Amino acid sequence: MRRPLIAGNWKLHKVCDEAVDFARELLDAVGSKTEVDVMVAPTFTSLFPVCQTLKSSPISVGAQDIFWESKGAWTGEISAEMIASTGATHVIIGHSERRQFFGETDETVNKKLKAALSCDLTPLVCIGETDEERSTGKTFDVLKGQIKGAFEGLSPDELAPVVLAYEPVWAIGTGNTATPEMVQEVHAFLRQFVAEFTQKDLANGMRILYGGSVKSGNIAELMALEDVDGALVGGASLEVESFKGIVRYN
Repeated sequence: MRRPLIAGNWKLHKVCDEAVDFARELLDAVGSKTEVDVMVAPTFTSLFPVCQTLKSSPISVGAQDIFWESKGAWTGEISAEMIASTGATHVIIGHSERRQFFGETDETVNKKLKAALSCDLTPLVCIGETDEERSTGKTFDVLKGQIKGAFEGLSPDELAPVVLAYEPVWAIGTGNTATPEMVQEVHAFLRQFVAEFTQKDLANGMRILYGGSVKSGNIAELMALEDVDGALVGGASLEVESFKGIVRYN
């Protein structure tokens, strides 16, 4: 049985005090027990204080990005060791905004994934197609290429902690959400392809999240789908009540 994961990506929001206050409010709202795993990803500057606030709670903390080198002359970068030292346990890799605006490629996703796994961080590897790629029938080819690139050189045992997050780029922050039929079709395809590319047992156990304008109003319908194991939430994770409504969807 795959335990669902609801992950909140705060993106470029909340200075340290705001992040800590929000974490406290969220913990009070969610409570000490949840039927799903919950993770929040604040900015790098807020990682440590949020980890301290949520220490020993059911809410995990993750970083929004990572660099593949452990040290060196890499101004502005943050290593896996640095992330782990804050108490964070998860990291988002290959988000569509990193791909679109900051030159992220399948090759760099692969390097970052290996770095995360080397420090026992749980990686959320993001994949997804653009509106143009979907409209020209390239969705599955794009997703296959992204998975192959991300998983290159890693064994099924090494890949066991990986969480996949399917984010149709055309649905992120637009208010547009793929229909349940579209989501299930893609998630089923992803699970089947991971089985073919790696190992069936790995694919059956891998959590595949949906990300793309997820809200409290559509989460229950999405979570009812056979191959949806949670959500990567953007804007709706920035307010306690809306994120609580997603975490407590059932």
